[in-house]
Amino acid sequence: MSETKEAVIGSKLRKKGLRLAVAESCTGGLIGHRITNVPGSSTYYMGSVTAYAYDAKVRLLGVSWKTLETYGAVSEETVSEMALGVRRALASDLGLSVSGIAGPGGGTPEKPVGYVCLGLSSAQDSFTRTYHFEGDRSAVKEQSAEAALQFLLDYLEGKLEGNEEG
Repeated sequence: MSETKEAVIGSKLRKKGLRLAVAESCTGGLIGHRITNVPGSSTYYMGSVTAYAYDAKVRLLGVSWKTLETYGAVSEETVSEMALGVRRALASDLGLSVSGIAGPGGGTPEKPVGYVCLGLSSAQDSFTRTYHFEGDRSAVKEQSAEAALQFLLDYLEGKLEGNEEG
């Protein structure tokens, strides 16, 4: 039986001596849930902040009101600030963030249901990715968590080049 993605991530974090913190919006804690399913995850996982409302993103993660007003909660600019904010708030080496429109409502022509942005912050770099997932609310949340874990794994395996921020 092969290891889960989160177990592989945990092994790589432990081997590199890195600590992880996660800022979640549309996934509502699903990423943290998956990470903490791995025994011993407390050695590298500092915790997470589920910041759903604008006010929570500002107060807990240090996202600027100007960023939220200019780009919206679901934007590469916002997830970049969320990742940096959670990294600083929980004194971790890496910050991973996600914000998206899980549906069934809330979408716009520019940002339809299933539109999801991911952010990753380290002391040296920041990266963002944007996706458009299909399916109902639960499917969008699951795909978002899976993509976020893959994004982190890509980073840990050295597959991200420089600053991917868009």
